[in-house]
Amino acid sequence: MRFLPTAEQSDFARTLHGLLGASDVPAAVRAWGAGDHGPGRAVWSRLAGTGLFALAADEAYGDLGGLGLLPAELAVGFVELGRAGMPGPVVETAAAAVLLSALGEAGEEGPAKRFLPGLVAGGALATLTLPGGGPYALDADAAAHCFTVSAAGELRVASGSAGGEGGLLRSTDPARRLYPPAADGELLAAGPRVLAAAGTALTWARLLTAAQCLGVGEALLARTVEYAKQRTQFGTPIGGFQAVKHRLADTLLALEFARPLVWAAALGPAPWEAAAAKLAAGEAAYAAAMTALQLHGAVGYTEELDLSLWLRKARPLRDAWGSPAACRTAVLQEREW
Repeated sequence: MRFLPTAEQSDFARTLHGLLGASDVPAAVRAWGAGDHGPGRAVWSRLAGTGLFALAADEAYGDLGGLGLLPAELAVGFVELGRAGMPGPVVETAAAAVLLSALGEAGEEGPAKRFLPGLVAGGALATLTLPGGGPYALDADAAAHCFTVSAAGELRVASGSAGGEGGLLRSTDPARRLYPPAADGELLAAGPRVLAAAGTALTWARLLTAAQCLGVGEALLARTVEYAKQRTQFGTPIGGFQAVKHRLADTLLALEFARPLVWAAALGPAPWEAAAAKLAAGEAAYAAAMTALQLHGAVGYTEELDLSLWLRKARPLRDAWGSPAACRTAVLQEREW
């Protein structure tokens, strides 16, 4: 079986690639890390205009803007987000749309009808915490809606103002602004169906994070290859040295082995397949970061170099929405069953 994007999906990826390439995303990332969300929101609005976030809302909610659920198309798009280094709670917003779609029923008055239009149109950002998905709310200060599902199956929402500066926690990536989840908030729903919807949203979050990791790894590898062609030592480009070639080849192989796992998971996505894709892509992106840092040498540590924006993303994304250990456990439990 060939796990390759269709012509239509490739066209969508090219559209996003061109949009992001013309948007000066590195400047938006630096501003986001400093607490200025304006440039990032401008890029977010343009992304929403392509229908990216509408792919995470069931087409049963077409009157609210939903075009999905289309995990393969979303995964293709999120590879481009990772390659560009897009800041903000992109995975969380998409996963929140999936959660609301899975929780509600078309036509009924409920959370989906209330929140999906803003999420789909790009007018509202959301952050989300789920059982098994990590303890912190990403970019709660920028999000209009902070959704939380408790282990008891309660779905609550608080406003983004819950993420005040006093609760900001440090991350390896300054553009990942972490906050403790809101302790309280408006109760939207409760019960077993909330937990079932949360499980679906967690699977999608892992898939989209895997796609993001793949894009980050590809960006790091491409920049490192270019640097290896330009940097000379002993009168020759360092890319001509056997040890450098081997290191770059190993990085490429890890990314290429992760890619079919991401596309295969996007056909479902089944929980264990999403976990396997997240594990492989996260480890490959982290290995690409280590390769980039080693081959760039001391210059790789400088914040003025755009490379640092991707270097700082690799480790947090590897651990987001399920650490490598958690993803291995999810895969092994499925295979044992």
